[in-house]
Amino acid sequence: MSKYIVSVIDTTGIQPYIFGSNRLRENIGASYLVAQATNEWVKQVLRQRLGDNVYIPDGNQQKKTIENDTLDAELVYTGGGNAVILFKGIDCAIRFTKTLSKKVLREAPGLKIVVAHSEPFEWGNQLSKTVDSLIKKLEQKKREYNPSVPLLGLGVTANCLSTGLVALDTSDRYSVPTRYPVSREIVEKLRAVDPKQGEPANKQLRETIFADLELGDYQVAYDVDDLGRTEGCSSYMAIVHADGNGMGDRFKEYGNQSQSDREYIMRMRDLSEKVNQAGVNALKVVANKVIQLAQGKLSEQFAITERDRKKYIPFRPIVYGGDDVTFVCDGRLGLTLAALYLKAFEAEKATIPDGKELTACAGIAIVKTHYPFARAYQLSEALCRNAKNFVRDEKKRLRMSDFDVSALDWHIAASGLLGSISNIRKREYQVPEGNLTMRPVYLHSESDWRNWTDFSQVVREFNTHPNWVGRRNKVVALREQLRQGSDKTKQFLQVYGLHKDYLPHFLAAQTDDLHQSGWTDDPRTNERICAYFDAIEAMEFHIPLEEKNHENLPSKNSTIE
Repeated sequence: MSKYIVSVIDTTGIQPYIFGSNRLRENIGASYLVAQATNEWVKQVLRQRLGDNVYIPDGNQQKKTIENDTLDAELVYTGGGNAVILFKGIDCAIRFTKTLSKKVLREAPGLKIVVAHSEPFEWGNQLSKTVDSLIKKLEQKKREYNPSVPLLGLGVTANCLSTGLVALDTSDRYSVPTRYPVSREIVEKLRAVDPKQGEPANKQLRETIFADLELGDYQVAYDVDDLGRTEGCSSYMAIVHADGNGMGDRFKEYGNQSQSDREYIMRMRDLSEKVNQAGVNALKVVANKVIQLAQGKLSEQFAITERDRKKYIPFRPIVYGGDDVTFVCDGRLGLTLAALYLKAFEAEKATIPDGKELTACAGIAIVKTHYPFARAYQLSEALCRNAKNFVRDEKKRLRMSDFDVSALDWHIAASGLLGSISNIRKREYQVPEGNLTMRPVYLHSESDWRNWTDFSQVVREFNTHPNWVGRRNKVVALREQLRQGSDKTKQFLQVYGLHKDYLPHFLAAQTDDLHQSGWTDDPRTNERICAYFDAIEAMEFHIPLEEKNHENLPSKNSTIE
């Protein structure tokens, strides 16, 4: 009886590799190379080494199975930044690993891949447990990885502005408008977005996210300056990082329900493919809405960047495919697009074979356009973790083991950032009465007022209701009174004659105290919490993406400083 080997391929240090640069086109190129290394290059090397003696489930080959056909290998699945391959014998697995490693070293310098091989096992019902133990082994290898110290150069050398390594070329040779020295790592990232090389990163994006969408004459941006900023005005970009909830455990649980090794393979392929497609479909919904906004089909007006007679849409996916997504957009769209993505991702639950709810959390960092990109991404990732921790804590508080919801958290940085997000909030949002910020929030909830639907409606009322629209001084004054506490806020509403309408309502609020004073008790922390400070802060950064009708005409966004 044949002995089988499972090999799991993963990458390490992905975040610094993709987002270590402050130049968007380098981030785009890096993301493309990571996706290639754990997907297309794996397939290429398998075909190169094994020819017809490997089965790759991509629809271009007659279906075969390693246990019944004369195959040396079978690709179980690729997805989520890793790949699982089944080999007959360790020698074949090692030859494949050497070839893939050389390809990555040549074509994606700086990218680190980690590979773990299992002990030989017999076919039956061992594959699920073998892969689970191998993934644990891989995580240990990643923790024990000793990074190499590169030779930074001898004699007279120029340093790459992005990596600090020895420069061997200049950026302008790869269609970059500005000239600066670049290392070999950056050269390969820039090749991926170079029109002279066929700009494979953009080609892949068009064939996935923008496939079947009417992009028209609009281009996908390579530069943050092309994301919709208005010349002469303060401009912001938003980095949105979203991640599915508990997907690792779901894959493990779904695989462990298998009654045979073949059933495990089919389950993993199906789940991986469906989760990947769910992420792509959700981003397609977002992309389509942004295109409609650019084409003037929505109720809001929006400034679209035109450069060298080219028009750019204010939205650019960087990492996509699977449940882990990162995109960048105009700062005024960050909150709305993040919520739209989460809703669209949830709507894909019917396609997921394990039958469970499909939820995710998102972190949105809204910063000045030329704020260091790498630090802004780190902030979005920290905010996403905040939202995940919020969901986990709510599950414990409510004592509901099947509690599965989406949530989002954000931060708007009008200037620089000093310290962690928790330190920032303690420093800038704590006042004598309590906590000024209500974040993170549920995506939707009928029983808790801290939800995006209610929050979005409150922001909209501040921007459109006769009590507030066009009255910037009143809104600024309210913001300052909220800092002083509930008593001062009540006095403010009396002075302005708002003691009948009070503040915009959170529909899920259980007490009138919230809209009458702006503050209420928080059962989570046993402290007072303000509901409206975040809404006022977000007024400039909330563009409702609604269809035009006869009653709502385009209106220009006002700016609150």
